[in-house]
Amino acid sequence: MAQNHVAGMEASAVSVLKRAVELDQSSRFQESLVCYQEGIQLLMHVLKAVKEDSKKGHYREKIKSYMDRAEQIKALVNQMKEDGKYHEQIKIPEDARGYSYAALFKPYISTVLTEVWVEDPYIRHTHQLYNFLRFCEMLLKSPCKVKNIHLLTSQDETDGSQQGGALSELKEDLRAQGVNLDLHFSSTIHDREIRFDNGWIIKIGRGLDYFKRPKGRFSTGYCDYDLRQCQETTVDIFHTKHTKNL
Repeated sequence: MAQNHVAGMEASAVSVLKRAVELDQSSRFQESLVCYQEGIQLLMHVLKAVKEDSKKGHYREKIKSYMDRAEQIKALVNQMKEDGKYHEQIKIPEDARGYSYAALFKPYISTVLTEVWVEDPYIRHTHQLYNFLRFCEMLLKSPCKVKNIHLLTSQDETDGSQQGGALSELKEDLRAQGVNLDLHFSSTIHDREIRFDNGWIIKIGRGLDYFKRPKGRFSTGYCDYDLRQCQETTVDIFHTKHTKNL
């Protein structure tokens, strides 16, 4: 049983580290750094579990090589941030799965994050309002301590009562959990971007509305956005030290 447990941990570590290397080679450094850190942690658990000295030596070497690369990436990312030159691009293919908000935003959410700005003209219809709700839920479940969420969107001219009612309900619910939802409307807003006060700026071509409609209410992906098919879109990530002034 113990051997199976170790084998399972090792398989998980290999999978995560393989993904880290792929992201690294694609210059998706911040994402790769998160995967390297997770993979290293898994390998450390394997190292503690194995008994043979030869295997311990093998895992120590592996851990050291991955830690060295993670440190190099951390230094590279920090330098690009300092120079204001950080830019990463993710292309979400048509019909792809595995791009829930939690998966997409995880590399850029840290414990120091307290304030978020969402600019998206299409938080109007029912499914778009649910998208924004899911995004807020993701923030609440993350290790950050978000206190303020700012939403700038356009008003639904066909059914403003539904949009207003949904956002008011969400505002009250978030307030009860210690989060302030600051709502603003604009008739000229066009661009879509999400800004975090830890410096990250995420621009999604389709805004939060990049998921396809599920095939039915009892089809996979209806509840779990990681299983929901996506529309093709591009995500651009930047970093600035002056987010609060934007």
